[in-house]
Formats: sequence, C-alpha cells, structure tokens
Amino acid sequence: MLHLEVRLELTSFALEVSIDAARRVTGIFGPSGAGKTSLLEAVTGLRRGARGTIRFGDETWLATDRAIFVPPEERRVGYVPQEGLLFPHLDVRGNLRAGAPRRARRPERDDAEMARVSALLEIDALLDRPVATLSAGQRQRVALARAVCSRPRLLVLDEPLASLDLPLRRRILPFLRRLRDELDLPILYVSHEPVEILALAEEVVVLREGRVVAQGPPARVLGDPDVFALAPDPEYDNVLAARAGAPEDGEGRVVELAPGLPFRVPAFPGDAGSTALVEIPAQQVLLAVEPPRGLSAQNVLAGVVREVRPAGPLRLVAVELRPGGPELVAEVTPRACVELDLRAGREVFAIVKQTGCRVYAPGREQMAQGAASIAPARSS
Repeated sequence: MLHLEVRLELTSFALEVSIDAARRVTGIFGPSGAGKTSLLEAVTGLRRGARGTIRFGDETWLATDRAIFVPPEERRVGYVPQEGLLFPHLDVRGNLRAGAPRRARRPERDDAEMARVSALLEIDALLDRPVATLSAGQRQRVALARAVCSRPRLLVLDEPLASLDLPLRRRILPFLRRLRDELDLPILYVSHEPVEILALAEEVVVLREGRVVAQGPPARVLGDPDVFALAPDPEYDNVLAARAGAPEDGEGRVVELAPGLPFRVPAFPGDAGSTALVEIPAQQVLLAVEPPRGLSAQNVLAGVVREVRPAGPLRLVAVELRPGGPELVAEVTPRACVELDLRAGREVFAIVKQTGCRVYAPGREQMAQGAASIAPARSS
C-alpha cells in the first residue's frame, strides 16, 4: 500500500493530499495544472520541497517530522514521464540494460528479464535498432520496458500516452493493460483522459487545483458529471475488455464481453482468444423495454437497470448486461427516462450498432473503428 499525506507549495496553489492507494492500479485523474505530475514527483523523491509523510509498504520514504527523506535511487520506483526520455546514443537493448538495477547486476538474470519484458511489449524484434529509427509508439514501449527492467517495487506512469496522436494512443493502451495483468507490480497511472483510466485503473483519485475532490471505482467516479466535466472531451465512454473470436472475412468480427455474451464489432487483426478493448460511447447506446425487431443494429443485449444518474441536461443509465456481463452505460434524455420508466430493476435491451464502437488491439498501425466521419447521434 502507498500512503500519502503530502503538502507541496506550487506556483499558483498548494498541493495538499491524503491518499491511500492499495489497488493494483490507481489512476490519478484531473485537468492539466491540477498537480498530478507534482504529486508523482513527490512520490518518486524528485521534489525535495514536499512535506508530510510518504510510506510504501513497510518503508517510510518521507517523514518531515522525523527528518526522513529516502533519495529517489533508493525508492526503487520505475518512472516513465510523458516523453519517455530514452538514451539517444544507445540502441534499444542498451536502453533496456541501462534500466537494470546497478546494485545487483547479474547478466544472465538481466537478459532473461529483458527477453520477458520485450516479448510482453512486442519489442523483441527492435532490440538492435537505434532509438532514432523508432516510431513514437515504439519509443514509448521501449521506455515502459526500461522502467520494468529496473525491477521496481512501484511503477509510476505520468501520462505516458499524452505525446502520441489518437491512433497511437489507442494502439498502445492494450500493451499497458497487458503490463497490468501480467506483472505483479503496483502502478500509479496519471492521465486526463477518462478512457485510459477506465481501461486500466481499479481505483481513481481525482485532483483539482491540488486537492482530492473524488476517489473510488473509476466507472462510478467518472460517471459523476462534475468529475467528467474535467476531461478535455466531457462525453462518457464505456471501455470493456473482450475476448476475440476467430477472425472473419468481411467487415465485422465477434468478441465476447463475457462468457456467452457475444458482441459484433468492426473487423480487427488478432488471434482467436486474444484480448481487446472495446470503446462504446454512451451516446451510441439505445435502450428498449421490449425485445426490438427489424433493426439494422447488430447488437441487442438484455440487461437490467442498476442506476440512473443525472449528467447535465441528460441522464446516464447504467445497465448490467446478462448473463453475467459487465455494466454498460447509456446516455438518454429525461423524457426517455419518464416514458420508458427507466429505474433500478427495470429490465431493458441495450442496442449498439457495430459501427458505433471502436476496438483497441495492440500492434496495429490503425485502430479498427466504425464510420468515424459520421457524428454520433444522441439517443432519444
């Protein structure tokens, strides 16, 4: 567990937080200038002006009342800033070896760890490449691999996708999820993009002007209109993990959102059984209270309403899909809520067009998506 009781004077306000981060991935969410990077720099020890207490597990890294300050190199934190900051005079292999801890270097163990991490992030074919020849997405994966090769106790990622364009961000996001799932390593993940937090974090802490304004499960916290308004594009998106079925010819492919819960999405490359992320804007989800017929939409999913939340002039309706499926949020008007009697416990059918969702899968040059040139219509 990471425990923070920290105060840090910044230019326009004081960062003052009390946080207990006990989950595998804790997201730090908030607008630019909220103090997110400063908080991470206090955790890593790069900000000497921080006062208060920082504990990680049974170690105290900062306790100003007892004059304790553990220097950054002794905290064993793997830190990836926004730009990655690779060593330009080294090839990829050299950068990864530079990440190996100096305190106990063992070439055989270091090479085995490098091979494991390189395969995990699919950069094993790049090991002998100069970093100057890498694409932006490749460079960021190398930066992630170097941090993991340092064998840290805590991985800290400061908006690692912020410097990439949107297609690259969506391609690399599944690699980050793979790191989360396959490494026994707690992660602090900073982002101002809700999709990234929803895809990766198990808990989210929301910062605004140096203060914690919300904390809890990402879907619930980010469904709060006051919190979601802090995002650059304040529209709610569902992000669901899915298992890919066999590739198909043509324009679509079936994935499983849960065992026995098929869902048709745009075509994307990848083997059967591989994991992908499906983004479904809440605007693209229609709700019906009777089984719909004669639709062009490819996905009709039975479910039950769990909650209806206000979202400005609209409503967010959280639907638990059945059998045993995840939660899917639809955006509807107050009139629709009244006319359909949408309330907790109401049985409904969620309707999603195949072209209304996007698929994130690793290693592709472009993400699979529906007709991006058509603006999504608001549900009625």
